[in-house]
Amino acid sequence: MVVRQVVLPAREVVFFKGVIEASEGLAAVFAERGGDLSVAAPVDRTTELDALLDVLCRELGGVRVAS
Repeated sequence: MVVRQVVLPAREVVFFKGVIEASEGLAAVFAERGGDLSVAAPVDRTTELDALLDVLCRELGGVRVAS
């Protein structure tokens, strides 16, 4: 399991979560508070997860946080 940390504007969390969860079992999203999110995925889908997170963060004004 790999976990990525993402910070988004709070208004974008529902959309972000919907996209991730609609991506055929790619990952699960856990909200820490507001727009602070943890995204967990199987190791064999790390490349796909990272690519999607890059696009979503760029489009939604989010930032990936080094863990």
